[in-house]
Amino acid sequence: MKRIFLLLLCLIVAMGGQAQKEKQNIKDMKTIVTYFSCTNNTKRAAQKLAKEMKADLWEIAPATPYTDADLNWQNKQSRSSVEMADKSSRPAIKDTLSNIADYDVVYIGFPIWWYTAPTIINTFIEAHDLTGKEIHLFATSGGSNADKALKELKAAYPKYNFVDAKLMR
Repeated sequence: MKRIFLLLLCLIVAMGGQAQKEKQNIKDMKTIVTYFSCTNNTKRAAQKLAKEMKADLWEIAPATPYTDADLNWQNKQSRSSVEMADKSSRPAIKDTLSNIADYDVVYIGFPIWWYTAPTIINTFIEAHDLTGKEIHLFATSGGSNADKALKELKAAYPKYNFVDAKLMR
């Protein structure tokens, strides 16, 4: 009985050491929080996340900013409605992140549009080589979750390591 106890104790200590190593490895990984935001909700969430993670922060800015009229989801002719109706739409982004290779972990944040990620997120992903990176999605929404966005992005970019998607309110 004493041997079993000692064996279990050694196993617990070893596992605790492994968990500590994994935690340390995550801390050593260079992380960036990227985000697309039109109304500043996602921007605030990204800033909070970057601060908590001690990560760098970078905005996915559209080449042409969205106006209130562009964001009118009730108007089928608004810019956002037209983009979301055409899954091949790739709205231009202002800049690319020139040092993306420096990061191990990439957070990508966005507001939920039509229950998924805005098509500008595809523009960002396609403009950057995310091979070998751990990708976490986070989204803001008044009522939708981020599950559909994760599922669609995993299907669209199967070579990338999408880990999870969280909704931040």
